[in-house]
Amino acid sequence: MRIGFIGAGNMASAILRGIEEMERGCYDVSPEAVKRAEDSLGAKGFPSGEALCAWADVIVLAVKPQVLSAAVKPLRDALAGKAVVSIAAGWTLHQLSELLPESRVCRVMPNTPAMVGEGMTAIAKETTLTESEFDCVKSIFAAAGRVVVVAENLLTAVTAVSGSGPAYVCMVMEAMADAGVREGLSRAAALELAAQTVLGTAKMVLETGMHPAVLRDMVCSPAGTTIEAVSVLEERGLRAALEAAVRACADKAEKMAK
Repeated sequence: MRIGFIGAGNMASAILRGIEEMERGCYDVSPEAVKRAEDSLGAKGFPSGEALCAWADVIVLAVKPQVLSAAVKPLRDALAGKAVVSIAAGWTLHQLSELLPESRVCRVMPNTPAMVGEGMTAIAKETTLTESEFDCVKSIFAAAGRVVVVAENLLTAVTAVSGSGPAYVCMVMEAMADAGVREGLSRAAALELAAQTVLGTAKMVLETGMHPAVLRDMVCSPAGTTIEAVSVLEERGLRAALEAAVRACADKAEKMAK
């Protein structure tokens, strides 16, 4: 199965790296982006979108939502009869079907940890793909991490939690590392401590099935150091800020859909 990407930016590059065992190709309006994908990711570069579509069995639309229409309209004929996957936030299945009436389409929301094989991808169960094509799409993204199938109307929530989530987590890690440097750690040591702590904690949640609150309480000894820190985080509004951030992201995605 040949997978082609229209767009070779950050998200496309993350997925391309995560599925490096598959036959992959890409096209981008930037020749430099195509060259980077060829040199650093081993993807097959194409000089035009038409050439990529002729080569690929499944095409992933990996361009920004605001330019998707302009990027895809010239390729309608080349995409006719093809299985097309959109990772553009806000574009509904109905809108994609109107844009590409002769294609079979599917909506997907991945995230950038796909580049290290730890991506989280949600696929909308509403689709016009064939069953075998849908299974193929699941296998593509499963090669780069975990996959869940959800109702299309929940992709906005997915965007807000996991699609944009790496940015929130990076801010938390950065703050933890900065604080460690202030306490005397080297920058490299502080960042490694913070990053591995986030990674290990996430694995505990996924592999044990335990609720984060239970795992948190395992660290919080009575009258100890951790509960003191947790109290400060609650007082300063960490939980409320994160919940508000997810809501703001979802609101923006809903506006983009309109």
